[in-house]
Amino acid sequence: MNIEILLYEGFDELDAIGPYEVFQNAAKDTDLSTSLVTHEPTERVTASHGLRVEPDSVLGEPDLLVVPGGGWTARNERGTWGEYERNVIPPLIAEQHSHGTTLASVCTGAMLVEKAGVLDGRPAVTHAGALDDLRETAAEVVEARVVDDGDILTAGGVTSGIDLALWIVEREIGEEVAERVATTLEYERGELYRT
Repeated sequence: MNIEILLYEGFDELDAIGPYEVFQNAAKDTDLSTSLVTHEPTERVTASHGLRVEPDSVLGEPDLLVVPGGGWTARNERGTWGEYERNVIPPLIAEQHSHGTTLASVCTGAMLVEKAGVLDGRPAVTHAGALDDLRETAAEVVEARVVDDGDILTAGGVTSGIDLALWIVEREIGEEVAERVATTLEYERGELYRT
């Protein structure tokens, strides 16, 4: 399974790195490959708290695309709000989904997935600070750590990205591997809403 985590200026570090670590731990016994990508070529991306990351490549054709959040409530040009307003990334997300890519968002990454037009009438969750904004869309807001609606998964705020990744590992590879990774991380998993 080929997983790509989409980075952009102002993304929240843990939204991307938490799932990345889960997937890398799971890859030890499986055929998972995970890479950090951007929507256009760049040497470095600076996250919301100043972490500088060198992406592996540009967005390709993954089986699973993870969209982190970050910076929504600040309403500035860096982060999810800025990307929502620029509307460059959401059409790319929509295109990926139309080609059969499973989408997974963490935190306010759900707002970019919503802007892509693929959450209409579907259950979803986002960070608590953006739930009212998500309620103003055509998405069906569910208050849970992780919402699995088949080809689109969403997770609540920040650390719920770890729950999301562990669930994806369980769903795609098996419970035993997911439990092994959770034990390695010393992480207690949260609630899941599944359609």
